[in-house]
Amino acid sequence: MGAQWKAKGKAQVADARGKLFGKLAKEIMVAARGGADPAGNSRLRLVVEQARKVSMPKDTLERAIKKGAGIGDEAVQFERVIYEGFAPHQVAVMVECLTDNVNRTAPEMRVLFRKGQLGTSGSVAWDFNHVGMIEAEPSTPGADPELAAIEAGAQDFEAGDEEGTITFWTDPTDLDLVSRALPAQGFTVLSAKLGYKPKNPVNPANLTAEQLEEVESFLAAIDANDDVQNVYVSLGS
Repeated sequence: MGAQWKAKGKAQVADARGKLFGKLAKEIMVAARGGADPAGNSRLRLVVEQARKVSMPKDTLERAIKKGAGIGDEAVQFERVIYEGFAPHQVAVMVECLTDNVNRTAPEMRVLFRKGQLGTSGSVAWDFNHVGMIEAEPSTPGADPELAAIEAGAQDFEAGDEEGTITFWTDPTDLDLVSRALPAQGFTVLSAKLGYKPKNPVNPANLTAEQLEEVESFLAAIDANDDVQNVYVSLGS
């Protein structure tokens, strides 16, 4: 599951929106390395569509594309780095960062993992599947997610993090194909990305309220780091 902690209050909502734009801008910059034209770059097209759906300002979007594609004087290179380990109480975590300075990010991750356990590469990755993740919502009354998954070529589906949404799981190579097929099956795609799905998630019922709070506090601190793009947690819903 992708860890998402909802902000409360106007100031926090505005801050969360700013963080979302920042994360999307980084994704756009990385995707734009493969070409500045979304029509010929499916990865860029998916992120641009997502940015437009959350009303990212046009100039912010275009600037990110130019930076990533190396157009003009503002070229920026981000590196994707995965940190693996455990939150408190042996809950496996994969932290995906996009950073322009690994020498800054690595020590920050070591500090954040002090309340858990930072592992080596591959230490928990074996317990996750690398998948395509599509968040969508019904665009027509009575749209059937099971039928949509079959017709669009998704591997599976489940209720999404937001009420009324559905997460469709795909093979990584089928992400763009399924994203394009879902609208014809009555679903509007809200976001589409590659990510990690836990194979054996911990049942939250097996943790006490205090233990669960410790896990959530740990994850929130990781998620608040500016270089962190996504947090994938082996914790059931």
